[in-house]
Amino acid sequence: MALAFSEYSRYYDLLYADKDYNGEVRYVLKLLAAQNIRGGRLLELGSGTGKHGRLLAEAGFEVHGIERSSDMVAQAVTTPSFTCEQGDIRHARVGKTFDAVLSLFHVISYLTDIEDLREVLSRAREHLTNGGVFIFDVWYTPAVLAQQPEVRVKRVADRDCQVLRIAEPESYPNDSRVDVKYSIFVKNRETGLTSTFEEVHAMRHFTLTEIDLLAAATGFERIGAEEFGTGAAPGTDTWGVCFTMRAVGP
Repeated sequence: MALAFSEYSRYYDLLYADKDYNGEVRYVLKLLAAQNIRGGRLLELGSGTGKHGRLLAEAGFEVHGIERSSDMVAQAVTTPSFTCEQGDIRHARVGKTFDAVLSLFHVISYLTDIEDLREVLSRAREHLTNGGVFIFDVWYTPAVLAQQPEVRVKRVADRDCQVLRIAEPESYPNDSRVDVKYSIFVKNRETGLTSTFEEVHAMRHFTLTEIDLLAAATGFERIGAEEFGTGAAPGTDTWGVCFTMRAVGP
């Protein structure tokens, strides 16, 4: 699993300041309630800077996050009901079980190696009792192939800096992968100097069949698949699909 977000993490919250975390958490709470989970303990794999986790904690859950980027963990603001630690989600073992495991904002799509995928799903299963649920969202193959990734440009700013991000995708359909090269230009408002860096984020996309095979191999069954946020049926226009998996025996 390639290490992404090494420099990118410094500007992560600024680049996604327009992301509707409140709306996304309301959607996740709805999915949890559909499985009669309205409180209890949640484990978040790939918790980032803790935006989802803190909101879920405010909704009444006890949330623990695991995040590979130490920079993001350092930025996360913990509370009595939201804690996080630096760790590799492929190997993390917290030592207790949870009512649900979450992995949001395409974290699973960053796992481009099949063994890494099996490891992460196995870790999720280990932290659930039978009947617990694992909720995650990924890029969806039919939509990625139909729509084709395109170059995107984003400009954001705060009182300290101006950031220009150029995202250039390169598709590898036989590998179910898109490599996104991010070129970041950061202008310091005080000095007027501009620094630049590049990162490549490899993103895997999935079909329903692939997810079902992974589920069967790691102790899950799929009980839901829909467009993240809207609940629409997966199709060529649903780039981000959310899966709900139930932990099954033994």
